[in-house]
Amino acid sequence: MELTDYGITTKLKAPYEETVERVRAGLKEEGFGVLTEINVRETIKEKLGLDFKKYVILGACNPVMAHRALSADPLVGLLLPCNVIVYEEDGMSVVSAIDPIGMMGDLPNATLKQVANEVRPRLERVIRKLG
Repeated sequence: MELTDYGITTKLKAPYEETVERVRAGLKEEGFGVLTEINVRETIKEKLGLDFKKYVILGACNPVMAHRALSADPLVGLLLPCNVIVYEEDGMSVVSAIDPIGMMGDLPNATLKQVANEVRPRLERVIRKLG
């Protein structure tokens, strides 16, 4: 697992489709639902007629945490849901989740910082369990 300025990432020697399902299951275990799913490969093919690698963006949401954050500041909805991406690269599956601390850590609202500090370990566990 690798932490970057804005993401929590891992690479797996596992098939893409299997990895997507494992990510969904891991999110569910941590109390997240998938609100949105964007199949980037299909969208690029449909809109641009171009081929692209297998790539999906899952919009994950933990309802309890989202409610707390939105109650503290309705504008935080601009930063939700927490995106988790899965894509295929060089025969491997790459999984990366947004780092909520990197995303909300500089905001002046203490409640938002607290929510970010609670969400990040959950997303880290999802990523860690994949390896």
